[in-house]
Amino acid sequence: MKTLVSRRSTKFLIGASIAALAAMPATAYAQDPGGDYLSEDAAQEANDDVIVVTGIRQSLKDAMDLKREAQGIVDAITAEDVGKFPDTNLAESLQRITGVSIDRANGEGQFVTVRGFGPEFNLVTLNGRQMPTSTLGDCCTPPSSRSFDFANLAAESIARVEVYKSGRASVPSGGIGSLINIHTGRPLDAPGFRGSVGVKGVYDTSRNDGNPITPEISAIFSDTFADDKVGIMLSGTYQDRKASVNSATVGEWRGPYYGWENDWGTLNQAGVGITNDPGDGDLYSVPQNGNYDFLDIDRERLNGQAVLQFRPIDGLTATADYTFARTRVEAALARTSIWFNHGNTTSSWTDGPLAGPLFYSETFDSPSDFSYQAQYAKNETELNSLGLNLEYEIFNGLTLFADFHDSSSETGPRSPYGTDAIVSTAILGIDQQTINFEGEVPIISVVENAGSDPYDPSGVFATGNSFRNGLQRTDIQQYQAGGTWEFDSNFLDSVDFGFSKVENEVRSAYGFIQQDSWGGAGPPSDLPDDLFTVGTVTDKFSGLDESSDVVPIYLKYDFAEYVDLIKGLYNTCGGPSGSCLAPYQYDSRVKEDTTAAYIEANLEFYAGTVPVNVHAGVRYEETKITSNALSPIPTGEAAWVGTNEFAIYFEDEADFTELTGEYDYWLPAIDFDIEPVDDVKLRASWSKTLARPNYANLQGGISVASNFNQAGGIGARGAPDLLPYLSKNIDLSAEWYYDDASYLAVGFFHKNVSNFITTTTVFENYANLPHPLFGPRADAARAAVADPTDVAEVREWIFQNACTPDTCEITGTNIEGFTTGRIFGIPGEDQPISFALGVPVNSDQTAKIHGWEFALQHNFWDTGFGVILNYTIVKGDAEYDDLVPDSESQFALTGLSDSANVVAFYDKNGFQARLAYNWRDKFFGGIGSTYAGNFPYYIEDYGQLDASMSYEVTSHITVFGEAINLLGDDRRGHRRNDRTLNFYQEGKPRFALGARYKF
Repeated sequence: MKTLVSRRSTKFLIGASIAALAAMPATAYAQDPGGDYLSEDAAQEANDDVIVVTGIRQSLKDAMDLKREAQGIVDAITAEDVGKFPDTNLAESLQRITGVSIDRANGEGQFVTVRGFGPEFNLVTLNGRQMPTSTLGDCCTPPSSRSFDFANLAAESIARVEVYKSGRASVPSGGIGSLINIHTGRPLDAPGFRGSVGVKGVYDTSRNDGNPITPEISAIFSDTFADDKVGIMLSGTYQDRKASVNSATVGEWRGPYYGWENDWGTLNQAGVGITNDPGDGDLYSVPQNGNYDFLDIDRERLNGQAVLQFRPIDGLTATADYTFARTRVEAALARTSIWFNHGNTTSSWTDGPLAGPLFYSETFDSPSDFSYQAQYAKNETELNSLGLNLEYEIFNGLTLFADFHDSSSETGPRSPYGTDAIVSTAILGIDQQTINFEGEVPIISVVENAGSDPYDPSGVFATGNSFRNGLQRTDIQQYQAGGTWEFDSNFLDSVDFGFSKVENEVRSAYGFIQQDSWGGAGPPSDLPDDLFTVGTVTDKFSGLDESSDVVPIYLKYDFAEYVDLIKGLYNTCGGPSGSCLAPYQYDSRVKEDTTAAYIEANLEFYAGTVPVNVHAGVRYEETKITSNALSPIPTGEAAWVGTNEFAIYFEDEADFTELTGEYDYWLPAIDFDIEPVDDVKLRASWSKTLARPNYANLQGGISVASNFNQAGGIGARGAPDLLPYLSKNIDLSAEWYYDDASYLAVGFFHKNVSNFITTTTVFENYANLPHPLFGPRADAARAAVADPTDVAEVREWIFQNACTPDTCEITGTNIEGFTTGRIFGIPGEDQPISFALGVPVNSDQTAKIHGWEFALQHNFWDTGFGVILNYTIVKGDAEYDDLVPDSESQFALTGLSDSANVVAFYDKNGFQARLAYNWRDKFFGGIGSTYAGNFPYYIEDYGQLDASMSYEVTSHITVFGEAINLLGDDRRGHRRNDRTLNFYQEGKPRFALGARYKF
């Protein structure tokens, strides 16, 4: 298969990167006076006074040479040895590259951002092939991401990873930020029998219940036969990780509101107790709830690869390879929550125009509830990729290739409860609740009602629950053919040409079963006291102590035991079988067929005595989209099921709709480089690239959340006829390779992005569902009760005075004495529910992004010491304006932020050590949705220190140690104001010790 580098670079990479790095650990390298690299044995035979180079320095040397010889702007990371990539996670390694930053999940690198462009703007390929991806969505939407999750691939079988930052005609489209190509080893590139076996024990200090040491095992073997005409390579990795993630979150904020508004949830409606009241033009939001989340994770990852090669004659190579990756994650969460009704509140605020709460508190006339929840997920992602490749040098100068692969990735449940389930309980006894937002960790505190105990298991009663079930599957079949024609010319060096066809089919499905008994399903006596155990709060967060008035403990319970109990008590999940595995109510099928052809000319000539390279080409792509979407059909019923809880009901059947779209583009690219003096290279590139819309934007139906509130409901509608993002790119670079493995580089990039996809909010009366809180019946209730804003009293009045068997369903009385059951909306009388639908559109505006990259890699002579320093500055006009109301559409680029790396290393006499600090500035995370509309959210700046060291005990045995997040840095995210917290996540270090045997 044609590699994604120039012909000259291909020869270099096969000779250096693969043979020296990816394949065989038994070989070390030294430099002779002429600049070539000799094996350690050859150096000894020559009796030269040379320095043997291996490990970190050899890896950096080869990555630097790849950058120097490549066409356009390319950076790379290469393996230090077979089975020894620099980091345990590919994303963690990629963040060391200039301009690359990562998003983390549960303390581990997951998605990659390049030059400020988030994961959906970067195309990932494996050995030049487009990779499928699958993930799960949040609680209320089908999964839909294009983002490749690097956490699903182990690093041990990877030879190198290349990041192509400038566009080229000969590489696949789909990445505005970059194309990231992952290379695996090939046996015929390094003949003989070689390999390595590694074992590792991992100690994760984040684990809440003990700190078990978990195993990681990896092995890779390569051999050739029949006079090196046949080769086979096998690799496998098993990893088990047990970790915990403790977070403080605010699940929902109401608003944003303006200082002049006077409605439910606004400060003016509360009327009293406000310090530094936001002014008339100030935007602010109020918290709906506050949570402490304690998440325990058990992740098992299994990777494997088999490669078979056959070279019957020189110039003809056939390769078959199979890649397997399976990640299983089991997660159990315990949560304690408070909920605000926005009645008798007190609060204090920062100054505007974006005001944030310093504290927010509410006092209740009668004891309020304190919520305890259990959440459970057990899911699996499996990737399978089978590839066939044939490369044949027809005659001297002409080489053709053909390549095919069939790949799939699927993420779905391994649990009888679906992909994500949550069950809730509550206890009465709270007179006042408060969240203090002044510190890094929000402090949740409560004032107990006299004579009650909010932590007493005997007072806990069951409330609502939700069982969600999601699936995403991506299938890709890709056909490629092409070649390179080399010329014996002083001007035209070669021509690359090719054709590809990609058939990409994506299925995203989602369903749920929900029991809306949020006001209480039964009395506390239904639940035995020994169901609950006590957990402590302050020891889970380093920023809290017992003197902070924080809630000191929480009650937790086993998810499966609790579900078995409530299934018998309350017919949870419904139906005669009682299954909690929800059928799919939303089912989107997107088929995306892309046909492409390219031609590229590679010119080499001299301007006087100065060597010049020019690579110019054009790529044509045509994409056709067919979207079939299954959307649930509302029954026409909408019910008021709890004080502040409302539900929509759907038919068992659903309808498929079909929509189509298509587009085609010419994508030209030109690269120019010149070496005006020895070891100095100047580059300039211009290209046009595209990135395709997210799958959620392409699905062809309407989906709405099953719950709504006083303001209305939320949902989404896709648009398969969306055009892709288009970017016109300029890249400039100056590079000075001043020593053997040392260089200094400065780069500038500018991207002009059009067809930007934004989400506009459209308010529609979907299916004309009646809202039971707004109509003649509810108006009469508000006129009759003492406080018309007290929705509990309004609800009770309707139950007592305005119910018929057709409009109400009474089930009993809760612990507060209020009637429980459902009040149905009356069609034709009650106002229709207004749904805020997020609809994707192509903006007619453009976004201009530019930035600078600075990189220094320096080895301090033959001391073994070295440093890597890089810094990336990213600027642009595609930033979100927080002062614009959420109802107005904006386009903004996610992930736009500066980033930096500082790496110090030592590599000599068999001892290696590395200390690496990575930093990323605050960035815009995207647009979320609530019942009131859209909102922006931000991830705050984050830095992490990692360390590693190893020692070669013998030429075959190496022992090593690693430390991840050595300083235990925490992560934090917020909305418009840094006090409007989304999440605070406690960070903890992770340590590993291991040994590797190579042969």
